[in-house]
Amino acid sequence: MLQREALEASPLADLHELAAETGLEGFRRLRKADLIDRLLGEAPAGDDAPAEKSTDDEPSNGGRTRTRGGRGRGRAAASDDDRGPSSSAKDDDEDDDSPRGRVRGRSRRSGRDDRDDRDDRGDRNDRDRDRGDRDRGGDDTETLIEGTVEVLPNGTGFIRVKHPEQSDDDVYVSAAQVRRCELVSGDTIGGPYRRPRRSERFPSLVRVETINGKSAEEVAGEATRFDEQPSTFPTARFELGGDDVTLKAIEWLTPIGRGSRVVLHGPAHAGKTEALRLLAGALKGIDGVDLQLVLAGARAEELSAWKETGVEPAATALLGGSLESQTQAVERAIDQAKRLAQRGTDAVVLIDSIGELVPHVARRLLSNARNLTDSGSVTIIATAAAPVGGETTLIALDPARTSGARFDLARSTTIRPELLVGDEGAAAIAEARAKAI
Repeated sequence: MLQREALEASPLADLHELAAETGLEGFRRLRKADLIDRLLGEAPAGDDAPAEKSTDDEPSNGGRTRTRGGRGRGRAAASDDDRGPSSSAKDDDEDDDSPRGRVRGRSRRSGRDDRDDRDDRGDRNDRDRDRGDRDRGGDDTETLIEGTVEVLPNGTGFIRVKHPEQSDDDVYVSAAQVRRCELVSGDTIGGPYRRPRRSERFPSLVRVETINGKSAEEVAGEATRFDEQPSTFPTARFELGGDDVTLKAIEWLTPIGRGSRVVLHGPAHAGKTEALRLLAGALKGIDGVDLQLVLAGARAEELSAWKETGVEPAATALLGGSLESQTQAVERAIDQAKRLAQRGTDAVVLIDSIGELVPHVARRLLSNARNLTDSGSVTIIATAAAPVGGETTLIALDPARTSGARFDLARSTTIRPELLVGDEGAAAIAEARAKAI
């Protein structure tokens, strides 16, 4: 029960808190004395006297404890009646007029220590939060779901309830879960999810329990890290086809294999981006190949030209963006390609341009291209003003060449071409290069 002395010693702001929690109407228009009477039930409900000026600087009255408003005040006051205030607490808190001091004093007088008081307040906050979640139709109840996941360019994902269509009932999968379980678009995953909280739009997956019918622990135990898997030089050549002169020159004189590290290099206006678009158009029609395009530092006007090829960028950080955003865009695409390769897919990442990145970062990203011995492959084809380092295939372009293609055979090369085109093909390439030089 509430005590008049405790209420009189409390600042008006605390009384307003208590009045709000007890559902007292019109309390802000009341003077402090009238408000106390209303809280104690000693004044009629229609007494609407004007409010007294609020102040938090009222002096302590004979060491009496200041009581702040909040849920649970009734319990604290009841403890005072049963056990009475502690004289040592009175001495300790006599000169401490800070809010923390008032809370500490109240806790001691009610026979509870600070930790108990904090636990009570934490419980009340949890109840308030849960009540807010229920008011908006959400709670932390976990429900099981299984469905097909779609991994987005930013690294997060969604379980599509109506796959492949998007829906407000789709379940959000965090980027950490995608990375930890090495999820790729098309995986069937299952696990418990919770409903959205007050600041969220979608339900969220709590944890991944199954991946493609197997337990997540079992899949994680079977998986070998991408960097730890054995790899070999590319042995299967991409057949580009088509009648374009540049494509024909690339296919036969600098063959690209599954798992190649390829850089198209040359000065400005050499046609690097145009050659990359030609390669994109040829590669997208090959069965079993997953193709991703990243625009890093490209001009905004080039977006429409890329869309004409039918290859939509998986990630974009255009000219003027920070180096960090461009690097992250490339990293996300390569991470997705690595996960696909571990599942046996031949993934190809086109980057325009890797030359915009810091040199050692560009080399690190390019090094992820490889042909896994017992699985799939990651092929990276990027544009740059100059070779990056570590390439297995270099395609040089020269803006001075105007006869048909700008392909420069003298500065173009493929390591171990015999693995891709056989010994006779490799000998023909060497002969052509000797004539060009």
